Formats: sequence, C-alpha cells, structure tokens
Amino acid sequence: MTKDVIALTSKMPDLRTLLAGLYAGGPELGVNTLADGAVIQLCAPDGRPLVSVEAPILIQVPGETARLLGTGPDLPDSPVWWTEARASTAVAEGGRLAGSFAGRLATVLNGTVWPPEAASTDVVPLATDVAAVPVPATSAPAVDVLTTKAAVVIQDRPLVTMTSWLSDALRGATTDDRALQIVTPPTTRLTLPTRTALHGHPNRWVVQDPDHGFYDGLSGALLHWRGGTFTPVLDENGTASAAKAFTATSTDADERQLILSQRTRHPADEDLILGRALETAWQYLTGAPPAGWSTAEPVNLPWSTRQLTDLARNRAPQPTWLIAVGRPGRPAIATVRITRTPAGVEEDITLTLGYGKDETPPLDAIEPLAETLATQHGLTSMLTSLRSARRDLTIPPRFEAPPVPVSFTLGSEAVRDVGLAQALRPPLNLSSSRLGPPTEPALHYLLGDGTDPRTWNTLQQLTHHLKGA
Repeated sequence: MTKDVIALTSKMPDLRTLLAGLYAGGPELGVNTLADGAVIQLCAPDGRPLVSVEAPILIQVPGETARLLGTGPDLPDSPVWWTEARASTAVAEGGRLAGSFAGRLATVLNGTVWPPEAASTDVVPLATDVAAVPVPATSAPAVDVLTTKAAVVIQDRPLVTMTSWLSDALRGATTDDRALQIVTPPTTRLTLPTRTALHGHPNRWVVQDPDHGFYDGLSGALLHWRGGTFTPVLDENGTASAAKAFTATSTDADERQLILSQRTRHPADEDLILGRALETAWQYLTGAPPAGWSTAEPVNLPWSTRQLTDLARNRAPQPTWLIAVGRPGRPAIATVRITRTPAGVEEDITLTLGYGKDETPPLDAIEPLAETLATQHGLTSMLTSLRSARRDLTIPPRFEAPPVPVSFTLGSEAVRDVGLAQALRPPLNLSSSRLGPPTEPALHYLLGDGTDPRTWNTLQQLTHHLKGA
C-alpha cells in the first residue's frame, strides 16, 4: 500500500473540505497542525500522527503533473491544485487513511487521486493498538526512522521528488549532523533535484532489492543497517562490493543528456536581476525560456526572474536553492544556488537537457552561448559535458557512466586573474577561442565531442595549468 497519496483538483480545497477529508478515520481521531498551519495532521486518540497533509499548491506550470506522476488518462494538466498526504508507516491503517482523505477531496471537488488505486471514501477505523506502537522520535512528517546518526525516509512511489517534505527532512538532518537516507524499492527512480540533494557523504539512496538486499542506488555498494545507519558491507580488506542489480546492462544507451555547469558573479546592487544567465542558456538551447520555477517539487510557479530575485534578496545573506523546469516535449531541468559573497552575488547553475535516439544535442550553440554569458551575464566559468543517460532526466538505481567533457569556458575576470598569456597557452595543443572584447576576452576551450572518457584527463591538465598560474 502506498504511503503518499495526492489529490488533484481544479478548485482549491477550503478548510471545510479539508476537515471533511480528515473525517476519513471517524470522529474518534484528532487533528493537529505544524509549521504555522502549513501542515495538518490526522492523529490517533493519544496524539501520535497518522496522516500529514501539506497545504494545497496551485500548479501553474504545463506538464508538471505528467513529469512527476506519469501520463495517466485521468491526470489533469495545469492549472491544478495539488494536495499531498503522507501516511505514517508505523500504523497499518495509515495508507488507507491517506487514500480515504484524498478520495473525499477528489469526490467533493470533482478531482483525481494519484495513485488511482489508493482512492476511496470509506471510513477507516483505527484497529491498531497504538499503545503498542513506539512513539515516533520526530515530528517531521517525512521522517520514518530517526537515530543519532540518520534520518530515514521510506518511499515507495515510482519517482522520488524533492518535495517540501523531503527538503525539510534534509534541512533538519543537516542541522542535527545526521545523514538523510531514502529507502525505496528497486523500481523507484529519482529526479535530478533529489539526486543533487543526496550527493555526497553521509546522505544516501538505499535500495531494498528482494534478491540482493540493500544497496546504494548511486554507487551500487552493498549496504547493511549497523549502528543506527545504513553503511557499506566491507570485506576483510575493507573494500565494498557492488550489487549485481546495480551493474546490470542499461537500456538507455541511445539516450543522452547535455549538462551545463555554470557559475556567474554579479555586483550586489539594487538593480540586479537574477536568473537571466539561466534564461539565456535555456533560450539558446531550446528556443524558449524556462516554463517554471520553485524551491521544491512540484514546480508550481510560472518563470519569473523578478520573483526569484525578490526571494533571494529576502533570504539574504542565507543562500537560496531553487529548481527550474522546461516545457513539455523538451526535457530540461536546472538547479540554482544563489549565494551572497564578499565578491558579489554568485549563481551556481546546473542545467541538464535530455535527448532521444533520433535527437542531436545542439553542441554548435555552446560557443555563441558562452560568449553571450561572458559578455552580458557575468560568467565566471562553464563546463559543458555529455552523458549516456535517460532522456526523461530521471535517475534509476543502476550504474550510469559519468558525463564526458565537451568544452570549458573561462570568463574574462577569471582570465585576468590567470593572466591572458598563460591562459592562451593551454597544454596538449588545445585550441582556445577568444570571446568578447579583444582587450579583456573570455576564453572557450574545445575539449572533445563528448564520447571519449579520456577527455577528463585533458580537462584535469587544463585546470591544473590554469590554477598553476
């Protein structure tokens, strides 16, 4: 039984409708609120949470429900109100209660429930003896198991997205010096924002395979539960081994992803508008600007550089992390981290685009894009690479070859720091193109066509040469 259930409705669920949905367990259950009312909880008589419901979100971005939930015949497109309920895994009735809550909303508001098999309007009496169930060690709705070392989130949905639930769990785990560990079945995939959030130790994607036990969905290392956290199984030499399921042959060999990792820097003045470098790259590579942006998935807001700038300004000096997505038909997604530094305001941008068997990544657009970014948008550096991976930009729990560098661009300020003479003499007979004003150019180095992994050695020697200056 699924633990996450979503009601999709054309009208916003008002308080009366939400309360009617919360009667899914009958009048004996209670109601609680968290996060200043942003989360409503259906609780057992002793107060422990059974179902947590997040405030409804208006999805205004075309294609977003299909990107995250699939293309079922009854799934509506934007605009649509998205109300997500997460059931406790500690109580057997939790999943049915969440399904009944969502089903009641959909019935009253003529909406749809995802997944459809979870929907009902039945009253689900609480038969579990909650007195025998351990009291949860955390009030965070997304966290199922909390130890001194890890916050464990159990997900059984086909695609794990970087929801506000998961973002809050990651933030809490980081603050408390814990690892965030997401446990899923082997049929689950991650979105790129979720993979980005899990990148690096100690966070981990834990895949529970019925034939292979537990393994890391990003590295393949066999895992076991020890000392309150999932850790690699080591042999007598202290070496971890990979699960066979992780090393299985990929079926996505004909699909590719084009990845641009950009860094920009701007003076921190009142007229600064952020997001324009990303918007320009999107326009060059897809012919249109991004469709929407948000700080979590689902991405719900229409693209607006002014609004995201206002958000970053209001949050400063704390950094801002956000997601942008493209329009249906051209898979594209970006993560952006905006940081206030002594040198100004910096944007770290990773833009990824997906291409199928009969589609050609627009590599010829990279150099003119680099020149525009360098001359108009404060580009510090940009690495462009290609990889064999899924066109839909999701991450399966199996080995994927790392990206292969295509080109590297050094902004004019960075060239000045290195020294123009040094930057124009790259190793290995690499050629560089001058971009922008002749007196203060940016430099664009062509490294390869994205097919030869040895290009990483070329890039390493180039960066060593530039840093050595």
